[in-house]
Amino acid sequence: MVSCFLLLFALGFFLFSFFVFFMRESMSFYAKKSVLMSSNTEPRSYPFLGSLISFYKNQYRLLDWYTELLSESPCQTVVVSRLGARRTVHMLKTNFNNFPKGKPFTEILADLLGCGIFNVDGELWSTQRKLASHEFSTRSLREFVGKSLHEEVENRLLPLLEEAMLTEKVIDFQDVLRRFAFDTVSKVSFGQDPCCLELSRPVPPLVKAFDSASEISAMRGMAPMFLVWKMKRAFNIGSEKKLKQAVQFVHGCVLEIIRNKKRALEVETSAETEDLLSRLLSAGHDEEVVRDMMISLIMAGRDTTSSALTWLFWLLSKHPNAEEMMVKEVKSMVGNDEKRLDFQVLKEMNCVKACLCESMRLYPPVAWDSKHAVNDDVLPDGTFVGKGDRVTYFPYGMGRMEELWGKDRLEFKPDRWFEEPGAEHGLLKAVSAFNFPVFQAGPRVCLGKEMAFIQMKYVVASILRRFEIRVVCQEEPVLVPLLTAHMAGGLKVVVRRRELK
Repeated sequence: MVSCFLLLFALGFFLFSFFVFFMRESMSFYAKKSVLMSSNTEPRSYPFLGSLISFYKNQYRLLDWYTELLSESPCQTVVVSRLGARRTVHMLKTNFNNFPKGKPFTEILADLLGCGIFNVDGELWSTQRKLASHEFSTRSLREFVGKSLHEEVENRLLPLLEEAMLTEKVIDFQDVLRRFAFDTVSKVSFGQDPCCLELSRPVPPLVKAFDSASEISAMRGMAPMFLVWKMKRAFNIGSEKKLKQAVQFVHGCVLEIIRNKKRALEVETSAETEDLLSRLLSAGHDEEVVRDMMISLIMAGRDTTSSALTWLFWLLSKHPNAEEMMVKEVKSMVGNDEKRLDFQVLKEMNCVKACLCESMRLYPPVAWDSKHAVNDDVLPDGTFVGKGDRVTYFPYGMGRMEELWGKDRLEFKPDRWFEEPGAEHGLLKAVSAFNFPVFQAGPRVCLGKEMAFIQMKYVVASILRRFEIRVVCQEEPVLVPLLTAHMAGGLKVVVRRRELK
C-alpha cells in the first residue's frame, strides 16, 4: 500500500511539474564566434508540444539533426522549443562572466565530479585553474609524462599488439586504447599502475564503477525532462540507485589512494613528488578538493584521447594515402630503431597533428557543451538570452559547416590544416579555437591540450612505424555522444606487421 501511494504521489507530482516546466523552457544552439544575420532557424513546432515531435523523430540521430538545422540557419543559431526542456543559448569568448557552467548543468555531474575543475564556477574554478596551470607548465611533470608514456607503450601496448599480430586475433582497439589511457593517466595522476592493459586480468572495479557513473551522469543531461532523474534520485530507484553506488565506490577508492599516498609521503619525506597527487598533497591541499580534482583529471585524460585515437585509426583505414603520409613523416624523423620519442621530435610532427585535428573535427571527443546565463544578454545575431537560459556550442556540427570548412567539409582531408594545401611537411595553419573548439576556447580553454597532443602523437608514431591496423568491419560506425563520445560497439581490428620500405 505504501509503495502504491508513493507511486501515485510521484505520478501526480510528475504530471503537475510536466506542465509547469514547459511554460518556461526551450533549447537553442549557438555555433559561431561571429554571426552574419539576425534571423534564426526553428524546426516545425506545435502549440504546447513545441518541437517535441521532431525531437523524438530524431532522438537516435540528434547530432546529425542539429547539424542539419545549423546548416540551414543563415546565422548558425537554432531554437528548438520542446515540452519539458530548458531554454538554451552560448558564447565562449565575449562576456565570459555571464556564462558560467551554472547550477542546472553542474548538478547533473555534481555527484560524480563534486567540486572538480570541470564542474565549478567563480572563485573555485579560478583557484583550481591557477593551480593546474602551474603544475602542467612544469618541466618535471612533462618529463614524468614522457617517461610514463614510454614505459606503458614499450612494455604493454606494443607487446599486446605484437601478440595480436602473431595469433591473428581480432581485438577491440577502442577498448585497448581506453585501457592504455587509464593506465597512463593513473600513473601521471596517482603514481599508481592499475595494469588495466593486461587483457588477461579482469577490468579493475574502479574502472567499471567510473564507466557506470559517467554513463548515467551523461544520461541525466540527455533526459527529455530533468524532473525524471531527480525523482528517481529522490526515491533512490533505477539508474539513480546504480549511480549512487558507483559514485560511492569511485570516491571511496580515490580517497583510499589519497590517504595511502599521504602516509607514504609522511614516511618518505625525501621521496620525489613526480605525480600530480604527490604535488597537490605536498602543497597542503584538502583531501576532498584533491579527490574532486583527481576524478576530473581522470575523466579528461582517459576518455578524450582514447576517443580521438579510435576515430583516427578508423579514418586511416579508409584513407591509406593519409596513413602513408604519416608513416613517411614518422620514419623520416625517428627511423626504424628503438629511439625514444622526445618532446621536441613529437612537437615537429605536423602531419600527424594535421591528421589528428582533421579526425577530431569530424568526430570531436566532446560533441557539445553548455553554459547558463547569469543575466539577460543578446547574441551578436540578435538572439535574446534570458537569465537562467542554457547556452550550448556544438563542435560536432561546427566541424560539418560549409561556411567554416568549405564544400568538402564532410571529407577527411588533413591537408586543409597546412598553410599550403598538398604540402606534406609544411607549416600548420593557425585555426581559431572559436571555429575549432575541440579543446574549448576563451578562458576555459583546455590546459592539457598540448600534453594531449604529445600523448596522441606518441601512441600514433609508436604504432605506425611497427604495425598496420586493419579494421574488420567496413560499416560506418556510430558516434555515441555521452560525457565524452565513443564508438558504438568498439573498433574491431586485426594487426599486421608493417613492411619496411
